[in-house]
Amino acid sequence: MSVERASMIPEKNSVSTEPSETSSLHSEGSKATDSIGDFDDYALDYEAALGRGLSVSGESQDYFAEERVKWLSSRLLERGRMEVGKVMDFGCGTGASTPFLLDYLRAEHVLGVDVSEGSLEVARGLYAGRKADYTLIDHDTPPTGQIDLAFCNGVFHHIPLDQREAAVLYVWKSLKVGGFFAFWENNPWNPGTRYVMSRIPFDRDAITLSYPEAGKLLTAGGFRVRETDFLFIFPNVLRRLRPIEKFVSRLPLGAQYLVLCEKVGEEVRS
Repeated sequence: MSVERASMIPEKNSVSTEPSETSSLHSEGSKATDSIGDFDDYALDYEAALGRGLSVSGESQDYFAEERVKWLSSRLLERGRMEVGKVMDFGCGTGASTPFLLDYLRAEHVLGVDVSEGSLEVARGLYAGRKADYTLIDHDTPPTGQIDLAFCNGVFHHIPLDQREAAVLYVWKSLKVGGFFAFWENNPWNPGTRYVMSRIPFDRDAITLSYPEAGKLLTAGGFRVRETDFLFIFPNVLRRLRPIEKFVSRLPLGAQYLVLCEKVGEEVRS
């Protein structure tokens, strides 16, 4: 229903013809998250702030985190992916998705990347000893092209419009050929989504993107969109109706959508 992350803003290199593999840690749009410091400030109170927003649904942050990964797992299984090797959680925040990525996707390793060191410290404290590492996106952590699956949730509506293509490029360069990008975002066409976002301090001024906008962004970035699903139609009070959702997941009704796309070639993107 809502975000789990701060802005991820990789920059393009203004000199080289090669795409940059670094992130801009300070350039923010006027209506996007004001600064990395905002998320550092929220790091310890992040789950509480998010929980207050999600409370109208009758569900917790963990419910949505788990259901997203369960749904993704089912879609990957349909494509013959029984398990994945290395997973990158792009905009991992405090690591809420980590245990579910490990359990449902049978990931060998999860790499959480973020621009908020405060959030990463929380994640390290929560999931120490699990098969996961957390690191800042900065000049010392360029994409490796060794990731099997990239995952993000509610990240791109915090990225300024002129930085979104570069963020997609960072993910593209991180993946192996044939790797998937599971792109979860809030559905601005759902009135419940807009209401929940209005209740969350770090979501109120975010610039949402619809699923057609997301599809164009990802396609322009070199990905091939394989499918788009919509999830989270019914709140807890109507949970008996939730089995219906799998039959109407192609309709833009749910509070969030998943664009599942694939890296299909090694052409240099710029």
